[in-house]
Amino acid sequence: QVQLVESGGGLVQPGGSLRLSCAASGSIIVINNMGWYRQAAGKERELVATITSGGTTNSADSVKGRFTISRDNGKNTVYLAMNSPKPEDTAVYYCYADVYYRGRDYNPRRSDYWGQGTQVTVSS
Repeated sequence: QVQLVESGGGLVQPGGSLRLSCAASGSIIVINNMGWYRQAAGKERELVATITSGGTTNSADSVKGRFTISRDNGKNTVYLAMNSPKPEDTAVYYCYADVYYRGRDYNPRRSDYWGQGTQVTVSS
């Protein structure tokens, strides 16, 4: 019923900038929290940043001051602006959304959804 599609990943030089986008579509009623997680090779998935529907944000200490999460509720889209990335930020980045949606029986339902992941490589 709901799909999350990410875009914007790729290769970026240390100290550069990159912006990730994640658009949600489907039988959406409202989206609560949205966020970004990442998983580096050989490591567990970890929180990068989250944002509530009202715009309150939370981010990992490792990215504070460098990465900024934002969202456009009208477009059901969440963004991650990555400034001054470091090689240790290299990972697959996944977006996340806590969604109320219409089920096939048209009743409201709630579920967590994840994007397919987008690779970000920070290297010179």
